Amino acid sequence: MNTITRRTEYAGHPASLSGTSPAAELALATTEVHALIDGWLAEDFGTAGDITAIATIPETSISQATLCVKQPCVLAGISIFEAILKRVNPAIEFEALQADGSKIDAVPSSVARIQGPSRGILAAERTALNVLQRLSGIATTARKFVDLAGPAGIKILDTRKTTPGLRTLEKWAVLAGGGTNHRFGLYDRILIKDNHVAIAGGVTEAINRARKVFPQHSIEVEVTNFDQLDQAVNSRADTIMLDNMAPEMVRAAVARIGGRAFVEVSGGVNQDNIRQYLIAGVDAISIGALTHSVQSIDISLEVEEK
Repeated sequence: MNTITRRTEYAGHPASLSGTSPAAELALATTEVHALIDGWLAEDFGTAGDITAIATIPETSISQATLCVKQPCVLAGISIFEAILKRVNPAIEFEALQADGSKIDAVPSSVARIQGPSRGILAAERTALNVLQRLSGIATTARKFVDLAGPAGIKILDTRKTTPGLRTLEKWAVLAGGGTNHRFGLYDRILIKDNHVAIAGGVTEAINRARKVFPQHSIEVEVTNFDQLDQAVNSRADTIMLDNMAPEMVRAAVARIGGRAFVEVSGGVNQDNIRQYLIAGVDAISIGALTHSVQSIDISLEVEEK
């Protein structure tokens, strides 16, 4: 599978939010993929392996199967699916008919053909499907938001509201759907939120402290009212996150900022109301729902009968 580096260059200004191809820039290194897969398979195999397949299927049995998508989606995780199969048994042959990032409209649709040892295919089936279904759900959700916000030139950002252990994969799926990665973790950018402000003693104090300790990092600050907003602007925050503000308040805040910071809207934005937030001067909208509450896509592995 492809090897891709993590994207951490989002620095709080439009120039750093350029789009990217998931096939070109965000797959996991082979060693990292294998480490994840080994943990998933260990959870399912235990110490005995697939005892049902061992009991019912001869070791020499060879099967052919088709991977079938049953609802419209953006496909994400086909390369991970293949990696899981081959981790179980390298003799399994896999032919992808669609690439990660492909938009599947006509369903049912075959997206891959599989051939190899029957026991291996069945042992890998559920783990591989679980990952593919979830990642495709994330990519599909991201694409819906991107399609709504794209005409206004507003980026759709993900968040850290990811499944523990799956963050890189889930953020990869956001890219596959056309979204943009925000932070990968606490380590790669400064984001001052309400609790930081409360403990530090105010927005200005928090920004000044952050700039003193980490002058090389851009600074983003979350604000919920105009007093905090003014402090953020006067303290030269690079990015200002307008948190849980109604559209009318966002418009007023954008005017108040006057182009002096990158503007991110966050909180309460969904597919039903996002058009109200497509406001001139807003650069990005962050959506936690891209990863924390998506519905998995209906995909099945169908083995040909003998």
